[in-house]
Amino acid sequence: MALIKKLSIAFASAGLITLALVNEAKALSLKYETSIGRPATFTDGDYPGVPGTLAVPQGIGVQDSTQNIFVSNGRGIDSVDVFDSQGNYIKSIGSTGSGPGQFDEPADLRFNPLTGDLHVGDVFNSRINVFDAEGNYKTSYASFSGPVENRLFFGPGGMDFDAAGNLYVSDFSADIIKVYNPEGEQIKTIGSPGSGPGEFLGPGGLIISDNTGKIYINDQYNGRVQVLDPNGEFLFAFGITGSEPGQFKEPIGIDVDEYENIYVADSQNSRVQVFDQNGNFLTSFGEPTRNSSGQIVPPPTPAALGGTTPYGDPIDLTPGKFNWAAGLHYDNGTVYVGDFFQGRIQVLSVEQSAKVPEPTSILSLGILGIGAGVVKLQKKRKEKMLISLGRN
Repeated sequence: MALIKKLSIAFASAGLITLALVNEAKALSLKYETSIGRPATFTDGDYPGVPGTLAVPQGIGVQDSTQNIFVSNGRGIDSVDVFDSQGNYIKSIGSTGSGPGQFDEPADLRFNPLTGDLHVGDVFNSRINVFDAEGNYKTSYASFSGPVENRLFFGPGGMDFDAAGNLYVSDFSADIIKVYNPEGEQIKTIGSPGSGPGEFLGPGGLIISDNTGKIYINDQYNGRVQVLDPNGEFLFAFGITGSEPGQFKEPIGIDVDEYENIYVADSQNSRVQVFDQNGNFLTSFGEPTRNSSGQIVPPPTPAALGGTTPYGDPIDLTPGKFNWAAGLHYDNGTVYVGDFFQGRIQVLSVEQSAKVPEPTSILSLGILGIGAGVVKLQKKRKEKMLISLGRN
């Protein structure tokens, strides 16, 4: 995530001034800007896997060095597709298989902030694949639980790096979070199965705040978001299962911005919901795709059950229409949301109700204030000295 860090500066010299800048949540709205990728048409040789087509885009990331957009492309395409900042297709990384650098259903992805390497969840191969910044395969590590009866998902779910380069990954079927050090060794687990504080039923999307180190986890089957401290200890949770504002139906993608606002891809409600740092509802964007009778279009039949397409029927590419909102990534005022069964990424701009001054501007104002304070204090001291000399 390319986030602006919270800035906290204290000037205690001579007790003149203390400046503390902590960005506060502002009322906001989401606005559709464009889409990246498209569904295949299944005509004239245009099938899933043709460059630019997408299927179940779950992992989304923006590479800091290039601003290129990386998208996990599943359902037999089995690659990470790369688009430029304008949404133009550049290349694909990986192919179908279980060998080095291959995938069998790529899931979430993250760039290691210390090395720039790309880490991608590989569901059916039960591992994390690692590529360098150019997309060259380096290694694989980790292992995850397999399918569980009556659950659509399994294996590696959401993941993110902490400041030390440790990777936190949700093991969806085992209902725990696994933590791996930079050498790929598992060093601890967080949580356990259940519905109590710090317990999970299908932990999905996971993000670690660059500002606070807090860990945010979509607890899918419990219909909530859990917030943990940097040590993995439970702080609070918000949300219940439902379709009203602040409620969820199996939330998948999640991210936070520089104000600690929380963005959640509320998958089966086909929308993005935004909350402040305390879990208070702020706004939402999106609605389900419907057929000509006004009924919500269901997900496609899985291939294992005889399905032949990764897309819902019909598809509606009107801005804001989703057939499940899944992967989600925030980057510098922009939210990228996977339109799971319509083969695209919807790109949304975040519009704040009031412009927040840049940290450098506020810092400059603070320094000017300090300078004025010093001059004023020196002037008073000089006046006192002159009065004292006059008395003598």
